[in-house]
Amino acid sequence: MALIIALPILGGLVILQSAILSSMPLLMGTPDLVLITILAWSLQDRVETVWQWSFMGGLIMSFVSGLPFGTYLLAYLAATMAARLIRRRLWKGPFMGMLAVTFIGTVIVQGASWLARWLTGVSIPMEQVLNLITIPSLLLNLILAIPAYYVMRDIAGWLYPEEIVV
Repeated sequence: MALIIALPILGGLVILQSAILSSMPLLMGTPDLVLITILAWSLQDRVETVWQWSFMGGLIMSFVSGLPFGTYLLAYLAATMAARLIRRRLWKGPFMGMLAVTFIGTVIVQGASWLARWLTGVSIPMEQVLNLITIPSLLLNLILAIPAYYVMRDIAGWLYPEEIVV
């Protein structure tokens, strides 16, 4: 059931992100709703389909974006791996954990994006990338991270209900 619901959720977020939010940037940075959703899903305790969601989101974004195919796929899988490690090793608190993985995930995705552009011959100075794209995107992602976590917690509770022992 979780895989069936992933496609409309991630597809709807890609449409929202590419059609509406990309036309309202902060400097040149925009929020990455798919990344935030995948990271919020990764931090849920009972969820078993984290890697599938990450793969689907990366695949959809790879088709939609202008970056070389697979850039988002690899970046989302790396961000998911970081989120799973942080969830297991460092934080049990959802608030700080979500902010930490959002920060790390945004840096991973932005770094992969810059690297893919650099490898294809598009040279953008690192200072401009940080000041105009990465930091504004990071700020927008951090603002949206906590609401996304609680929405995904509710969806995970609906899809993976707790067993009540009598």
